[in-house]
Amino acid sequence: GHIVRNWKVRWFVLLQDKLLYYKIEGGKKEPSPKGRILLDGCTITCPCLEYENRPLLIKLKTKTNTDYFLECCSREERDSWALDITGAIHAGHPVQVQELHRMKNSFKLLENISLHHIVERICDSSTGIKLTRNLEQGNRYKETFTGSALVDWLISNSFAVSRFEAITLASMLMEENFIKPVGARSTEATRYSDLSEQFLDDSTALYMFAESSKKNISSKEELQFNISELSGTIVKQGFLVKQGHKRKNWKVRRFVLRADPAFLHYYDPTKEENRPVGGFSLRGCLVSALEDNGVPAGVKGNVQGNLFKIITKNDIRYYIQASSKAERAQWIEAIKPLT
Repeated sequence: GHIVRNWKVRWFVLLQDKLLYYKIEGGKKEPSPKGRILLDGCTITCPCLEYENRPLLIKLKTKTNTDYFLECCSREERDSWALDITGAIHAGHPVQVQELHRMKNSFKLLENISLHHIVERICDSSTGIKLTRNLEQGNRYKETFTGSALVDWLISNSFAVSRFEAITLASMLMEENFIKPVGARSTEATRYSDLSEQFLDDSTALYMFAESSKKNISSKEELQFNISELSGTIVKQGFLVKQGHKRKNWKVRRFVLRADPAFLHYYDPTKEENRPVGGFSLRGCLVSALEDNGVPAGVKGNVQGNLFKIITKNDIRYYIQASSKAERAQWIEAIKPLT
């Protein structure tokens, strides 16, 4: 928000020359946009590291120097939005847009290797990267490593076969807030470079582990939870309205559907940490649409239309509302093959 600096869910629509955003009420967007961002003369920063606890940000600065901070649901969605917005800004330069798409799709993680696993290996006290004290422009930084040292480590540990791949992988670690730049050299690169040059393979660029990275690796049990449930392929994601289990009230939640393993997680979009507030395995679940004539059994409050129900194998019932019949059908069709 521009006046009150809080974070709110908005529905965005990208047009050729502007980005419109709508207010969400009861899981549906209002008919008239709440605001617009003119893209002519805009500059885009992605990833934006100005909020440490929000690694999925895009920053837009208009030609009148107004800053907009937009948070996405996942790294994939953030990168997709950044590419499309960049394409709209540079509509007259299709070659630039094609190059951005090529860069985005040119590197894939090795099969069965997650970023959490790489960070765990990097932080290993015996075989991980060596942390040192470094001095830059009169400032001392503890427990840091250089960009070139991380590139060397990734190659020597067979996570990448070339310096280009290692830089891409290091950029992913930075985008996911596992590592962060410290000092003027590396910090300026994230602010002023394009998407392909924000991590520096340089012996004078300093980096350190982010606080969120330390939290992620502090508990072996928590790490296993992240890998087992949250490492599956994202099949579908979006905002739905869910009935609470205790108070039976209805709240907007960001749902993420994953396969291999099959899980449905939901997030509170008003929370700063990017961790699910709930979720469950889809194995053995039943999913079905609810009738639109009247309030179905099990549903509290005067909530009607576009509802569906998921019953887990432990007989826990989830009541969820989509914004339209078409969206409800899409979610049911996506969930059914994973049950």
